[in-house]
Amino acid sequence: MVTKKKPELLIHGIKPYRLKKSEKYMVGAQLAHFEAILKAWREELTDETSRTVNNIQDETANHPDPSDRASQETDMVLELRGRDRDRKLIKKIESSISQLSSGDFGYCENCGEEIGFKRLEARPTASLCIDCKTLDEIREKQLS
Repeated sequence: MVTKKKPELLIHGIKPYRLKKSEKYMVGAQLAHFEAILKAWREELTDETSRTVNNIQDETANHPDPSDRASQETDMVLELRGRDRDRKLIKKIESSISQLSSGDFGYCENCGEEIGFKRLEARPTASLCIDCKTLDEIREKQLS
């Protein structure tokens, strides 16, 4: 019986990091791994933004039919909203890259505890540990 190896899930084109048993938290290769993920992610978002700008410039044809014009404007508004979210995400990514340089990456900004490797693999821009994030969400829910 031949067992097939599961394909590895790539994170922004980068293979997941394999933690070694006695490896310390956020040193050397781990930091390089997250830096590569963050930079690749930032580049993807920047490329998408450039494509959007080019598409909008190319598609600014003046449609005589009001329905066509309205449809085109709606499409552009939706696309620009997406790019605005990307712009905010790029800021978070750049903040995370800055934390890599300062040695603060991977630690909760509220309590200073380790965020956790798996959480960072899922969300490299996470700035809160799971406990602080959960408390934050509970408080937010109570206020709304």
